[in-house]
Amino acid sequence: MTMKGFLRLVAVILLVLLSGCTSKLTPVNTFTLSTTNTSNTPGLSSLGNHGTISGTVVDSLGAPLSQATERIQATTNQTLTADDGSFILSGLEDGVAITVSAWKEGYYCAKYESAKPPVVGIILKMRQVQTTDNANYEWIAPIGDGSCYSCKPGVTQVWLDNDAHGKSATNIRFLSMYNGTDVNGNQSPLTQYGNSPDYGAVPLLPDLSQPYYGPGYKLNFPNTAGNCAACHLPGAAIDAPYDTDPNTAEGVDTFGIHCDYCHKVADVKLDPATNLPFPNMPGVLSQIILRPFSEDKDRYQIFFGSFDDDNVPMEDTYLPLIKESSWCAPCHYGVFWNTVIYNSYGEWLESPYSDPVSGKTCQQCHMATPTLLNGETITNVAPGKGGVERDPKTIPAHTFQGASNLELLQNAVEMDVTTSRSSNRITVTVTLVNDKTGHDVPTDSPLRQMILLVRVDDTNGNPLDQVEGFRIPISGGVGEPVEGYYSGWPGKIFSKVLSEIWTEITPTGAYWNPVRVISDNRLKALESDTSTYLFKSPQDGNLSVNVKLLYRRAFIELMDQKGWKVPDIVMEEKQIDIH
Repeated sequence: MTMKGFLRLVAVILLVLLSGCTSKLTPVNTFTLSTTNTSNTPGLSSLGNHGTISGTVVDSLGAPLSQATERIQATTNQTLTADDGSFILSGLEDGVAITVSAWKEGYYCAKYESAKPPVVGIILKMRQVQTTDNANYEWIAPIGDGSCYSCKPGVTQVWLDNDAHGKSATNIRFLSMYNGTDVNGNQSPLTQYGNSPDYGAVPLLPDLSQPYYGPGYKLNFPNTAGNCAACHLPGAAIDAPYDTDPNTAEGVDTFGIHCDYCHKVADVKLDPATNLPFPNMPGVLSQIILRPFSEDKDRYQIFFGSFDDDNVPMEDTYLPLIKESSWCAPCHYGVFWNTVIYNSYGEWLESPYSDPVSGKTCQQCHMATPTLLNGETITNVAPGKGGVERDPKTIPAHTFQGASNLELLQNAVEMDVTTSRSSNRITVTVTLVNDKTGHDVPTDSPLRQMILLVRVDDTNGNPLDQVEGFRIPISGGVGEPVEGYYSGWPGKIFSKVLSEIWTEITPTGAYWNPVRVISDNRLKALESDTSTYLFKSPQDGNLSVNVKLLYRRAFIELMDQKGWKVPDIVMEEKQIDIH
């Protein structure tokens, strides 16, 4: 054979060999793939298994994991592994590359990319998440280099634009209450104490002959920090919950309850007898936080999130708790001096909304999907950074709509107004129904008020005299109604009223002192309130009835002391003309 003939023969042999080769798929946290029968999947082959992918899920030592969730990423096509760790996903299109994900509680997510059905023998290897916390971990800032914004700009921007949690450390109302100052930094005199033969030192009433800018924790306890930071800046307080002064916040801690902190919450500590946090254990004191170990190649980062098919399996895992109301409990239930101060979680727990079948979670209302940024729907959490296109209904909005959200407040309750007129009387009946809110209205901070105002004007626009019915109490403010001082006006205030035990200051927001609940007439979930107002009416002439429901951040005396310029929000308003 000539040299040319020999080379031709070699070329033919190489072509035959190469034609039998198959391309390899790219696994992540996985190994072993076959499109034919293998020892991992006995009895299966690509022939006769069109539109399927099968395989096994194992731990880092190769032991099979049962009840792990397998999913075609970003779809609802999912299954659970059998006792031997095996699974089959079907209903797929042959030859179309997809990503298979796996998750099991206590493990990081895992995935297998570019699998083209039919495929047999995929093995997804899962790593356990850490079970200990690293106190030396440095929090990741929401913005800046290497920040949350770097990978998830859209979701982070929505959070920055809307969420009060991110401002909890710098909120001027919080800081002025903590420090006993007004918004300009003027501080009230320190609290003076008298002596009780039975109880020792007790606080005295403030001396109002001196400039007074309202109460403050630091006025009563100037040499301690308290546990306010446990809720308002928990990332800073995690290692010193009773010794973190909010005034010292800097860097990432100025973002209060920031992204990295929330996504490190692994569990919450609740009393099994009540399903509530334990008394005097607010915020971080009732949370289990797992900060990662940067030097550990297998556990250098961890983010607990809402996807069980996350695209960064080296760092992310799914936490079912993050979709449950109990996740919110530590900062939305507070007991101090044996008095329940705020309790939106407990109110939800007692309401029909807590029913696991027919109810709603906190997240479904306060993080309602879809997520909108500048009017556009977000469908990819981390575009260009490993994120995938998802159903927008699976991406919770990080708006955390709350007490400053107009739309939320105007959809909180329903108001119905009826009128009747006799020869010299007009009757106005107002019914309020808490038909859309899963807790009391208003809720949490006892400073908050919902104010119902009823007014009837004659033809000349003059208000008619009230004959019977409720009137606004003194906490509505003494002064001109046009300036928001409604004491004595026809109507009601719905609020939880606290009174300080020693000074008897009522109402008060100084619940760092011993207080008691004087009254609580807030509207509970799905309950109603009906009130009737009788006015002296002229024999004839047109009348105008105006009924307005306002939301007020705090009772007006305190707002004046602190210099809080927060306008009331109109929740409902009805105008009825009577001819």
